[in-house]
Amino acid sequence: MTANYDPEKPYDELPLLPPNTDLETKVILKKLITSSRALSELKGAITNLPNPTLFIDTINLQEAQASSAIENIITTQDELFMAFIAEKKYDNPATKEVMHYKDALWFGFQEIEKRPFLTTNLFIKIVQIIKENKASIRNVPGTQLKNPATGTVIYTPPEGENIIREKLKNLEDFIHAEYDIDPLVKMAIIHYQFEAIHPFFDGNGRTGRIILLLYLKLAGLLDLPALYLSNYIIENKTAYYNNLRKITEGGNWQDWIIYMLDMVEETALKGRKQITAIEELMNTMAAEIQDKLPKVYSKALLEALFRLPYTKRQQLEAEGLASLKTIGNYLIALEEKGFLKSETVGKEKIYINYRLLEILK
Repeated sequence: MTANYDPEKPYDELPLLPPNTDLETKVILKKLITSSRALSELKGAITNLPNPTLFIDTINLQEAQASSAIENIITTQDELFMAFIAEKKYDNPATKEVMHYKDALWFGFQEIEKRPFLTTNLFIKIVQIIKENKASIRNVPGTQLKNPATGTVIYTPPEGENIIREKLKNLEDFIHAEYDIDPLVKMAIIHYQFEAIHPFFDGNGRTGRIILLLYLKLAGLLDLPALYLSNYIIENKTAYYNNLRKITEGGNWQDWIIYMLDMVEETALKGRKQITAIEELMNTMAAEIQDKLPKVYSKALLEALFRLPYTKRQQLEAEGLASLKTIGNYLIALEEKGFLKSETVGKEKIYINYRLLEILK
């Protein structure tokens, strides 16, 4: 934005918030109508579920996987679901890091339920959970973002712990101040600013994406972290980075805000479709199990089979559904009638709700 901006020099002049530009252009206002509606419909669909927390673990695991994949930390959904349910030590370091992302997201949600503030201290705690270390604000120079293909420096974030903390304090003030800015537009501004400050040595992208979901809760736009945003960024990665740079290099906020509103809209519509498909499958399976295995069927068992696509005897026993032996018999009967498929992981038998898995993939 500064006339003499140089990507190779620390961007200590990163402008403070709010941006000194028109944030309510015709294009933005038009886009806000559809993206706000899509998000509101998703929120309603989740609220109307018989058990609103039912699919949250699944969505969080998918979000954790996609958010980590943006940083080239690659693991598969199968591996994740399996690790989560088998509670085995994560042999794959990538799986371990993805699980930490999920833990950090839940930690953030619990924290803002206790105290509805997004603060520098909370950001630090989140990155520490993601990285499983005592990370804090960058305090030595040398951090630069480079084009992975060419090695060219594309951005050098502000340097010096004091400058970084000042920028973060301004971001905090902006988050909690009452500006006449639509919360979804505000969310886009918060995300840009956090990424531009780039306060940590590592884990900035993932922390920034968690802050997106926390802000939606803070603004009352979503009660649970049920928006699977990172997949959109993966599918539109070039546009994501190009639009960030357009603000830094030329003050073009409009393209970035439209990109973020598109992301919310598409993701919310997709999420709503998925929830509808899962609900329909749940009703179908309930009727089929009642018909073929009336003695096995219970609402609690059905919900347990839909919490995650993978399950096991010990988990269902821990939920108080029945004794281990009885649950074992239920699962065998469900597999014989084609409702589940089993797989052996180590010494454990894991049962897969394969029709649910299809919808999730």
